[in-house]
Amino acid sequence: MTQYGEFAEFDVEKLMENAQRQLARVEELQQRTGELIGRAEDKDGMVKVEYTGQGLHELELNPRVMRMASTDLAELIKTVVQDAAADLTNQTSALMDEMFGAEDNPMKLLNDPEAALAQVKQAEAAYDRTYDEVMADLDRIRRRLEL
Repeated sequence: MTQYGEFAEFDVEKLMENAQRQLARVEELQQRTGELIGRAEDKDGMVKVEYTGQGLHELELNPRVMRMASTDLAELIKTVVQDAAADLTNQTSALMDEMFGAEDNPMKLLNDPEAALAQVKQAEAAYDRTYDEVMADLDRIRRRLEL
């Protein structure tokens, strides 16, 4: 069995168990993410917003907003919607920290493109090494079989 190198000790069952655990975590993450609601309101309580993954969910306007200039009201609504969306993003990031750990939180890559690129390059290098090893093994097999 030593002729197969590291593959001789490869545990397919362990790989499948890990894949099933990861899939279960992703399913739980999808379910819990769908339950999150970002909330915000302005300091005077004139505009209240709920924001979900589908976008604006609830918009509550105090009747006193009718006294505001339309441009001021529009700006206030946009600001409160942005705050609610930011609240949802923060909740999502906290959930990802909980599910994957602070170090492995995929949300952090969204805010750090250089770190994301570094991970892609690392994966590419690992792929290239594996490809080279497989091709070398195939070449040795071809030579042994005199093909």
